[in-house]
Parts: sequence; structure tokens; C-alpha cells
Amino acid sequence: MTTVAWVLVAVAAACAVADWVAVARGSRRLEYLAKPAATLALVGVALALDPTRDDRRAWFVVALALCLAGDVFLMLPADRFVAGLASFLGGHVAYVIGLTRGGGSAAELAVAAVPVVVVGVAVAVPILSAMRVRGHGALVAPVVAYMAVISAMVTTALASGVVLAALGAALFYGSDALIAWNRFVRPLVWAPVAIMVTYHLGQAGLVLSLAR
Repeated sequence: MTTVAWVLVAVAAACAVADWVAVARGSRRLEYLAKPAATLALVGVALALDPTRDDRRAWFVVALALCLAGDVFLMLPADRFVAGLASFLGGHVAYVIGLTRGGGSAAELAVAAVPVVVVGVAVAVPILSAMRVRGHGALVAPVVAYMAVISAMVTTALASGVVLAALGAALFYGSDALIAWNRFVRPLVWAPVAIMVTYHLGQAGLVLSLAR
């Protein structure tokens, strides 16, 4: 890790905490500033650190850029859920490509996929059932596609053998599962803040895994 990277980690952390406070207090103005700023600072971290693999870093930067677009779509007053979903789906594809650069054999991927599939089915069944019951049938296919891609991202992170990448991917998965549960199954008072905390920690874990 370079000095510049550490400074940007501190900036990202400050922006993330500001976003958590904004979400907790319902301060849209602060959220509009802090949320994209946190992701943008993580882009800076990825570019400033000394990576173990430059090709992995390149794909992670693409992933972060797409997630930044998703951040903006999902925080807008108008419902841009599908646009946000598509942006994050693309981000996870980029993470998958990056995570497979130099890590994870076919056997390791197969082993890692087992717990991911088990958890994925347990999470997906109630969410998809609630979507059909509540008239969100048109969104079932996009959500299933998204679940498949983020599951692939978690699988490749586990198979990479990098602890920070695995933890980051798992936290990212948890954040997105909470979004879906809160939106389609049952609103939870604490979910909005928990979603952002797990999201930022997940992204940070993935980025910092570049310099393991």
C-alpha cells in the first residue's frame, strides 16, 4: 500500500461514515454527496495501491465505475431500480473477470460454489415468492439474473483464496440481499443503514484485496 492509497482509504472511510449518518437521518443532500464520493475514493485507492496483479486491478476499476453509476441510480428520488440493477450486474461481471485472473482452479470454484448455492437458494425463494405475490412479476427475470451473477462473484472470491476478497464479496452479497428483502418481502427499520454499512465494507474488502 502506498501513502496516497492510505490517504484515500481514510477519505473513503470518512465519506462512507457520512453516508451512513445521512441515511440514518434522512439527509438526502448529504447522501447525494457522500455516497458517490465514497465509491469514487475507492476507485482512487485501487489506482494508487501496489497491486499483486495489474490485470485484476484494471477489472476492479471497471467494476467500481459501474457500481458508482449504480449508486447514483439507486439514490435518485425517481425509481431507477432496473438501471441500478443493470449497473451493479455489470460491476459484478467485471469483478468475476478480475477475480479469475490468476486465482481459482476449476476444483476450487466447484467447492466454493456449494455454500454459495445453498445460501442463494435460501435467500432467493422467499424474495421471488414475495415478488410474484406482490405484483413484481416483470422484475423476476432481471432479479434472478442478478442473483446468478453476484453468486458467481462470491464464488470466484472464495475460490481466489484471498480472505479480504471473500469477506468483501460476502458483505456485498449481504447488502444486496437486504435491499431485495427490504423492497420486496418486508421493510425493516434498520435495513437502510445496514445496507450501506455492508456495501461500503464489502467494496473496501474487495479493493484492499488487490494489495494482499
